[in-house]
Amino acid sequence: MKEAKQHSVAYNFLMNFILSASQFIFPLITFPYISRVLLAEGSGKITFASSVANYFLMVASLGIPTYGIRACAQVRDDKRQLSKTVHELLFINFATTVLVAVTYVICVLSIPRFRADETLFLINGINIVLNMLGMNWLFQAMEQYDYITVRSLIFKIVSVLLMILLVHQKSDYIIYGAITVFAAVGSNVLNFFRSRHYIEYRWLGNYHIGKHIKPILILFAQSLAVSIYTNLDTVMLGFMKTDVDVGYYNAAVKIKGILLSLVSSLGGVLLPRMSYYAKEKLKTKFMETMSMALNFTMLISLPLAIYFSMFSAECIQFLAGDGYFGAIAAMQIITIAVIPIGLTGILGVQVLTAIEKEKYVLYSVIVGAVLDFALNLLLIPRFGATGAALATTIAEFVVLAVQLLYTRNLMCQIRSQLKWKTYIMLSAIAAIFGYLTQMLQIKSTFLGLVVSAFMFFCIYGVGLLVVKDSFAMEAVRWAKTKLRHS
Repeated sequence: MKEAKQHSVAYNFLMNFILSASQFIFPLITFPYISRVLLAEGSGKITFASSVANYFLMVASLGIPTYGIRACAQVRDDKRQLSKTVHELLFINFATTVLVAVTYVICVLSIPRFRADETLFLINGINIVLNMLGMNWLFQAMEQYDYITVRSLIFKIVSVLLMILLVHQKSDYIIYGAITVFAAVGSNVLNFFRSRHYIEYRWLGNYHIGKHIKPILILFAQSLAVSIYTNLDTVMLGFMKTDVDVGYYNAAVKIKGILLSLVSSLGGVLLPRMSYYAKEKLKTKFMETMSMALNFTMLISLPLAIYFSMFSAECIQFLAGDGYFGAIAAMQIITIAVIPIGLTGILGVQVLTAIEKEKYVLYSVIVGAVLDFALNLLLIPRFGATGAALATTIAEFVVLAVQLLYTRNLMCQIRSQLKWKTYIMLSAIAAIFGYLTQMLQIKSTFLGLVVSAFMFFCIYGVGLLVVKDSFAMEAVRWAKTKLRHS
């Protein structure tokens, strides 16, 4: 078996940042093209089908995607124990996948709203089956972020080429739906074969499946609650409004997702490392990593949320076209949700889950889910996509408030190390200069975005250097080192 090389947090962050940047760049390439070809209706059909399929996928996966990272990270130095852990999780995942896949097909064939786009729904169902083979949680636990990044980039490039070659008119939405599924789970087959480098696939015996059930179910309940305010808003829009409304909302959510991929680039690599620190009782390293992650998240999320909320009209016009002006108000609201989502990604997934306190994460998301469901019922009929965006944003801030309550003891210990006041001040100053660029009345939407973004983020970056922010100073030192060696 191959020995898994453990890289530094900085290296893993770099790899995950490249992956996150690709999740930012590729949608910038594909979204303007697809939104203009498929229009709001076609985009809405794809979003609705994938949102429904994601519910079934979530049930099939239970809480394994998160629990698997922690469980495997804790035994990654023992290859035999790691193999047994993976086998046990696969046994559970196989049983749930079979049951869910059969149920999904029955629902698609029997529910009229689903049967209207039967082919598209069945294509999305492939994701449910192939997801089990992927075992992304194993590679994350082994901190193989370079492999994850290269693999994902290859499949993204192939999917873009397929889109350009095959999607040319509104009726091609089914083809595009198939391409998105290929991009999402096509690499899972490769994962299965590569996993043989790290684990054994022979029968080891003496399995203890029962010990995984409780934490998996807790994390599943957490995922279920989270999905209520990440997917249910789209599903409720699909049932209560039209595909056009779903298309508007999808445009706003797509941009929010692009921003979130950058905000969560560091947090995504921390769970295996923080789980290891917690198990080995390395409290100092755990607290240092926690404060670093929170500061980085605030440094990135605050300016991104403010800028894209300010310039939502220009972003929608440039990325989606004139047919999506109904998405502007939704985007202005939902991009603000990037801030609480980024912070709960650290406090909930990376901190509470790492110290095996995932039940508190469950409590927080249940509160948010119930609130979001109630707000959706109240706001969607009257405000459509804008109402769904407002409901989601409020729910995310409530989840953050509850998680801050449960982590207050830890937060008190690192309170002096958090720089949220500095980042808010610098974002406000940058926003003033961004507002001034709007007064220039630049006719070209693209040029206006370039000028405003340059002004906004340059002012923010200079401000970071003036206050000698540790991340900014480290970036300068890294750049100087590279220049000296070039």
